[in-house]
Amino acid sequence: MPTRNSRAVRLEGRGMVMAGDGEVVGQEPLPLLSSPSWTTMLTLRSSSRLHSSSSPSSVSSPLQREIGGGQRGLSASSSSSVNVPCDDRNSDQASEGNSDSLSADEGSDFEDSLRRNVKKRAAKRPLKTTPVAKQPKKGSQMVRGHSQKESKPPASYLFDAVKAAKSDMQSLVDEWLDSYKQDQDAGFLELINFFIQSCGCKGTVTREMFKKMSNSEIIQHLTEQFNEDSGDYPLTAPGPSWKKFQSSFCEFVKTLVYQCQYSLLYDGFPMDKLISLLTGLSDSQVRAFRHTSTLAAMKLMTSLVRVALQLSLHKDNNQRQYEAERNKGPGQRAPERLESLLEKRKELQEHQEEIEGMMNALFRGVFVHRYRDVLPEIRAICIEEIGSWMQSYSTSFLTDSYLKYIGWTLHDKHREVRLKCLKALKGLYSSRDLTTRLELFTSRFKDRMVSMVMDREYDVAVEAVRLLILIHKNMEGVLTDADCESIYPVVYASNRALASAAGEFLYWKLFYPECETKMTKTGGKEQRRSPCAQRTFFHLLLSFFMESKLHDHATYLVDSLWDCAGSQLKNWESLTSLLLEKDQNLGDMQESTLIEILVSSVRQASEGHPPVGRVTGRKGLTLKERKIQANDKVKLTEHLIPLLPQLLAKFSADAEKVAPLLQLLNYFDLNIYCIGRLEKHLELFLQQLQEVVVKHAEPTVLEAGAHALYLLCNPEFTFFSRVDFARSQLVDLLADRFQQELEELLQSSFLDEDEVYCLAATLKRLSAFYNAHDLTHWKLYEPCYQLLQRAVDTGEIPRQVVLPALSLIYVSILWTLTHLSGSGASQKQLLSLKGRMVAFCKLCQSCLSDMDPEIQEQAFVLLSDLLLIFSPQMIVGGRDFLRPLVFFPEATLQSELASFLMDHVFIQPGELGSGHSQEDHLQIEQLHQRRRLLAGFCKLLLYGVLEMDAASDVFKHYSRFYSDYGDIIKETLTRARQIDRSQCSQILLLSLKQLYTELLQEQGPEGLNELPAFTEMRDLARRFALSFGPQQLQNRDLVVKLHKEGIKFSLSEPPPAGSSSQPPHLAFLELLSEFSPRLFHQDKQLLLSYLEKYLQHFSQAPGQPWGPVTIYCHSLSPVESMAEASPRGYLRPKRRRLEGPARQHREDVSSSQEESLQLNSIPATPPLTSTAVKSRQPLGGLDKMEEEGASELQFTQGHPLSGTQRSRFSGPQHFWTPCNPLGPGLGNQLNRLSLMEEDEEELDIQNELSGEWQDMDKDSSPSEHRLDLLDSRELNIEVERGCSHRLPSQLSWSFRRDPVEGGKTDL
Repeated sequence: MPTRNSRAVRLEGRGMVMAGDGEVVGQEPLPLLSSPSWTTMLTLRSSSRLHSSSSPSSVSSPLQREIGGGQRGLSASSSSSVNVPCDDRNSDQASEGNSDSLSADEGSDFEDSLRRNVKKRAAKRPLKTTPVAKQPKKGSQMVRGHSQKESKPPASYLFDAVKAAKSDMQSLVDEWLDSYKQDQDAGFLELINFFIQSCGCKGTVTREMFKKMSNSEIIQHLTEQFNEDSGDYPLTAPGPSWKKFQSSFCEFVKTLVYQCQYSLLYDGFPMDKLISLLTGLSDSQVRAFRHTSTLAAMKLMTSLVRVALQLSLHKDNNQRQYEAERNKGPGQRAPERLESLLEKRKELQEHQEEIEGMMNALFRGVFVHRYRDVLPEIRAICIEEIGSWMQSYSTSFLTDSYLKYIGWTLHDKHREVRLKCLKALKGLYSSRDLTTRLELFTSRFKDRMVSMVMDREYDVAVEAVRLLILIHKNMEGVLTDADCESIYPVVYASNRALASAAGEFLYWKLFYPECETKMTKTGGKEQRRSPCAQRTFFHLLLSFFMESKLHDHATYLVDSLWDCAGSQLKNWESLTSLLLEKDQNLGDMQESTLIEILVSSVRQASEGHPPVGRVTGRKGLTLKERKIQANDKVKLTEHLIPLLPQLLAKFSADAEKVAPLLQLLNYFDLNIYCIGRLEKHLELFLQQLQEVVVKHAEPTVLEAGAHALYLLCNPEFTFFSRVDFARSQLVDLLADRFQQELEELLQSSFLDEDEVYCLAATLKRLSAFYNAHDLTHWKLYEPCYQLLQRAVDTGEIPRQVVLPALSLIYVSILWTLTHLSGSGASQKQLLSLKGRMVAFCKLCQSCLSDMDPEIQEQAFVLLSDLLLIFSPQMIVGGRDFLRPLVFFPEATLQSELASFLMDHVFIQPGELGSGHSQEDHLQIEQLHQRRRLLAGFCKLLLYGVLEMDAASDVFKHYSRFYSDYGDIIKETLTRARQIDRSQCSQILLLSLKQLYTELLQEQGPEGLNELPAFTEMRDLARRFALSFGPQQLQNRDLVVKLHKEGIKFSLSEPPPAGSSSQPPHLAFLELLSEFSPRLFHQDKQLLLSYLEKYLQHFSQAPGQPWGPVTIYCHSLSPVESMAEASPRGYLRPKRRRLEGPARQHREDVSSSQEESLQLNSIPATPPLTSTAVKSRQPLGGLDKMEEEGASELQFTQGHPLSGTQRSRFSGPQHFWTPCNPLGPGLGNQLNRLSLMEEDEEELDIQNELSGEWQDMDKDSSPSEHRLDLLDSRELNIEVERGCSHRLPSQLSWSFRRDPVEGGKTDL
């Protein structure tokens, strides 16, 4: 075997391509064992051809003259491809002298080689046994005649017909063939122009160009005329007119070769010229030329492969006929017959050589370059077509020298290309005859195919699994146990298509062989579903689920196997027989798993949709599927109704097994109890249900039993009276037991453990049934309230009794409210209900201070729900008669709710480990419970039950607990701003004040701004500032008022008497500086003046300015940016300049999302529960975004906006301001911003500042009022005009830029 020559990789033009995933461009891929390359194929014309001329110049047509120099004028090689190694070395050694192959690796000019190798062939008559081209149909568009003008069709009739996709392609090709026979040059020009127009090029090839120009010059001329205004061309153009163009285009090329295969293809048709033109266009730097010509060349190659296959079959038939004739006796042998067969074989051999030469030219000239094109659509076309060649003509193409292209492309980075590779391999591995020739390829690329099961694209992963199924079926022993174990976990994937494919692999790997063995042993295909085979299936399913330990729920495993093993899973006879057998030898875990499989299969058959969390792309079931679903539901109901009481009786002692069995009733067609006359089984079920309820106190069992009884208590059923009687009996039993046990508990001085347990169990049963059934008739409110009052007064009632008692009273109040809401209730009834609700709220308020945390949390949840239900929302919707029930909590209750939230929600949890230990699971459950409590409190805030100022207790923990409650707090903040923007901004300031005061009390004023807690507060202030969004004009008055209140707070307390230290609250100015980028530059100067007036009441040491004041003034000064002049002691982190627009864009998007949530002042009433909290989502990226997005440079040195952007940002749809009676000008609005309140202590300050307000109004021009709010250039202009001289006299320190270091500032 000759050694592989190392070749340099050339990248030219726009078409260069990078290697796919896992492959480096320019690095030779791993070698594949070389097989003999083209021996009888992939040659142009043989030098020993009959009727050929030895002079290569004899084929020199006008289209090919001067072809060498013209092609080199375009490029020395393919201008949009990467040379790749090709195992075609043997073809280079096949002949000496006149080479009959064209190496794609040598970089030689294709047309030059074609001109040297192609020899002129003489016209030959067609074979006698083959049909000739069809005549045009009657009434066709062609007009016959001797005149060229009469017979010449329109210039673009081929393109228009293919684009319309309405005419028959065979008739269209026949018409063109008639035109070609009348005038070959004109007909061929029409075909060439058809391909040029299909590329989207407006230029055409004329006769003069055809005679005088080479291919390269023609392509260069067309490239210059190509319209590149739009990136669309026929293959990619949108719209209905281009929808079917690609399929019609491919059909035309296929029909063209089919109609020419018996005559013109070997009889003077210039196929070499067409191939040469398509090869040149495929090397073009214009994407439309390259894409369209590659598609045409590959489809042409596919059609030629079919022709070559037919020729090969004809040759084989001819050879058999010749051998049969020659083997006859001397008297029977016909010499004329032998001579005719020899002549025909010779002619077939010539035709095959011509076709092989064309295929060689297309493969070497187009495929070898384009399978690694930069455009993924082109690569996908090449891979799809080579796969079809291998399937249709496997004798020549199914070799390692061609398979390697698919193997290399498996690493492509684009989804469509990898998908085409897998589909091509599926066609090859689906045949056992072809898999024997794929052993070497499989051993080389098996690891890659197995790894593609975990592809990021689900459809690619699905095809990879299906490919491995074919490999497992047709190539036994190829996939190892390690390969299979990497596929098994996919049955639990969230995507149903992928999980279903993995389930099919699991079925064929583990279940089918054993079931097939059982079938053959019992004999007969009809006995395949015998009980023995079914038992084997379920035992294997149990073993896989329990031994793999991949998931805790068998529901997803059943859903994955449903498509391939649904008939076995729906064999409920075998499942129930396994469960009811006495000597079944099943363990406890096996029984529980088998019951879960039974319930899952019943649910899947009854509902017809996958379990929760598994994604499907389907919207609904088809008519056939709904019919199957209805039949399955009837079958499972008829089978399980008699057996369900037996199953309950056998497993009644085990709560884990009884609860799912009771859920089976959810999937029954309960009408069958009446239709099938199965009332006796209903009686047995009710008896077993009563025994289960009396025997168990677990919440899951009680809830399942109560829901099952609720399904049966439908007045429409004929058996309703029986079920209602059974329910009354059960509740009477429980109520009598509760009254008896309660009296014993209240009268006894010592609480016995057994008595406490019995009372708690009875209360749990009553609470579960009261939640699903109306038990108001039994009057359980008074004894439960008496029990809770005793617990609050004495504290002697244990927790397990108090918890169900609280739930029972809560449900009782809701049932009473339901009765009163449905009809007109009297005033007495309404006041009675409100009295009960108020009394229960007081009990819950008392429970908030209980020592047991579970009682506290339960009381908080119930109290939150009741306050929300009895809020002003209950009278909305025409229910004004319920107004007496509206309840507003007192201030003490509100404060206790807030205190509970601080003590039980905002606590630092422990660090989570790997997430698999019991402690980690416990912490996760506790976190979910805390999120539930926080969500309930936030609902009370948003729906007006609690004062909105209480939201500060939540907002101040936004930064510290961002990972745990960030989504809940952010949603609350967004909705609070939509309700009242002004109040929300004041609450944000209040949150910062509270945090600062707490830190000041703990640490003292000295060194406060250097503590880590103060850094956290700055981060929180930055997040609050970002929540305002980019609407500066809309938030202008809010931000100014926030700054004013912050300045007042920072200077509210003077420093100690006789001390030169700064005021204790002065460091709050550093937090306030985070909001400075949200200010207009006019407001910044007024705030500086406002700060100066306040600072006049404090004395400072000369030359020693206060650091917080310096930082705050620096944030308000537009002369120096914060990045250039950071005060000592506070270094702002560096930020990349390119991130500014991206951050601004993200803020615009988030702001638009906030604005899209247009809520009313009072939102709609939520569901009557506090448990519905939206799921957590990873918010790390958002955290990082918000941290990086608070730079002042974003507002002072941002990129200027274009004119359209300015109008868009400054339009009324984005910035809204209140109507001003003084005029629309910005200066008039400045007068009404109310920077100072009407306080007596500030009247003198306002009088002194009023002159400055008027000065700014006089100095302002109309153009200044319409400044672009985000244009830093205009802001800088205003800074130079009149901002620098407005610094307060006490703060007018010199800001000098260091000319050397550039980033430092001297004070």
